[in-house]
Amino acid sequence: MLQATDLTLHYGSSQILHGVSLSAHIGEVTCIMGSNGVGKTSLLKILSGTHPSSGGSYALDDRDVTGLRADQLAHAGVGYVPQGRFIFPMLTVRENLETGFGCLAADQKFIPGEIYDLFPVLKTMLDRRGGDLSGGQQQQLAIARALITKPRLLLLDEPTEGIQPNIISQIGEVISYLRGQKAMAIVLVEQYFDFAFGLADQIFAMTRGEIVYESRTATIDKARLRQSVGV
Repeated sequence: MLQATDLTLHYGSSQILHGVSLSAHIGEVTCIMGSNGVGKTSLLKILSGTHPSSGGSYALDDRDVTGLRADQLAHAGVGYVPQGRFIFPMLTVRENLETGFGCLAADQKFIPGEIYDLFPVLKTMLDRRGGDLSGGQQQQLAIARALITKPRLLLLDEPTEGIQPNIISQIGEVISYLRGQKAMAIVLVEQYFDFAFGLADQIFAMTRGEIVYESRTATIDKARLRQSVGV
């Protein structure tokens, strides 16, 4: 589904990513781990189209999408849940969900019942403003909004950050369910080691803008991974 090759990224004169390559497959969770400041979020910004790469290439289903804007990638099937959630605080929960309609054909512009099955709390809060929700509820809303777009590639940036344990567990169950549906590839950026390790089919560890370790979870050296990611 996803093949990124030798991605580089600069912010001004500072180089953030140094030739990052990775792949992600339908029906799998690919986890990117590493401590703060190693380039994980920057990588997702490239993959979501919210920041252009300086070099390298990026393909979805063998289609070169290098350099496409965020709206073009969203129409191509990329769903993005950024770190910090970025829901619209003055819009209602319903209106936040409906912002995902922009990627859909006219006959698909409705909120599927599956969204409420995955996130029951949202159904009870449809008329509440997004800014009035707790952090955990906002995270569920952000994920649900991305799912409205019917993505083939779902990018999740630190979905457990600042979230209470029971919501973390619910989010883990949702990710497991989505993987089992085998309709999308999931790329998860995460520092919570046990959460990531329990979900991932393959893991990439980053340090200073580079991939320093990668492995399928079934054959992973857990001690080496912990050492590589420093978490």
